Amino acid sequence: MARIPYFDPAQATGRAAKVYEKLPNLNIFRMLGHSGDMLDGFIKLGNAILIHGELDPVLREIAIVRTGILRGSSYEVYQHEAISRKLGMSDELIKAIHEGPEAKIFDETQREVMRFTDDVVKNTRASDATFNPLVEKLGYKQLQELVIAIGFYSLVSNFLETFDVDIEEPGHKSGLKLPGVEG
Repeated sequence: MARIPYFDPAQATGRAAKVYEKLPNLNIFRMLGHSGDMLDGFIKLGNAILIHGELDPVLREIAIVRTGILRGSSYEVYQHEAISRKLGMSDELIKAIHEGPEAKIFDETQREVMRFTDDVVKNTRASDATFNPLVEKLGYKQLQELVIAIGFYSLVSNFLETFDVDIEEPGHKSGLKLPGVEG
């Protein structure tokens, strides 16, 4: 159960009111309403990561789910496992994200993303051993997108766990719209 009451979006003012007109019906966004206009910046960065990035969506979701696992955020893991499935990721691949980088199902790039994510979440600064292989494969832009995604979803995980945001009830229709993902 949430530690504080969920915000009523009908009470939003300023930029937050405009943002709520477009947001899916998810508890994370209802909780974020207490932050006022900060909601706008949060949503813009999240959209930049999920919609406007060049990083392969499967690699992105591997990193996001792994970050949620490492940060202990059941809500984050739940939501992004659902997104992963809608992207076509198999349950076996999703389960492997919980197992760790050495799971046999990963191809080499996926394994390197897992190792890199673990390194960044645990140590803040990626080691040369996890950084160098990915900078060669992904290039500067996509590697920076990966680091931004890991950092953002660490923040999201902190928020979700601090406020004990509840996972929506089974069958809940969020209205989430992402390219290649039906909500």
